[in-house]
Amino acid sequence: MDETAEVGGAGGSGAAIGGGAAESRNGVTATILMGTFAGATSPARCYTPLVGAELALAPSAQVELPLRPDFEYALLALDGAPNVDDATLKPGPLLYLGAGRTSVTVATGSSSRLLLLGGEPFEERLVMWWNLVARDHDEIVQMRADWADQTPRFGEVRGYDGPPLPAPPMPISRLVPRSRVR
Repeated sequence: MDETAEVGGAGGSGAAIGGGAAESRNGVTATILMGTFAGATSPARCYTPLVGAELALAPSAQVELPLRPDFEYALLALDGAPNVDDATLKPGPLLYLGAGRTSVTVATGSSSRLLLLGGEPFEERLVMWWNLVARDHDEIVQMRADWADQTPRFGEVRGYDGPPLPAPPMPISRLVPRSRVR
């Protein structure tokens, strides 16, 4: 079960955004999917420092979300078109917020839902392909083979009744590691 924190609504039993008491004017509820956010921690097991939280904003909500400066973050609008630091975020694109921030301001005229993702930045260059992340092309090839062979590397997928999802064919060119653009 996910941990839900009232982060701006009435009640005051959960964590308040901004470190103060929960206030109804903020109108934000965070469901913590992974990690810790605004004083609430998900019971889901994590193997690396990260956070995933669904943020439900009531109409006319405005809130300053606390961020860890040692994490990099991104926001994805699920519903509505909230303003993030005075820029409108519509469903579809992922808004990269970067690292080094202690907060981000989110406001909305109508109800909105956001997904906040964050974690420790990777310092090395990475290859990302399909659902796999590695340091180079050869590691991706091995990971794809391990997935196709259903080796213990990826564990058991539970709660899905169909056959394992097949990885797409590898591209004909070598995958090249890339660094982040900041």
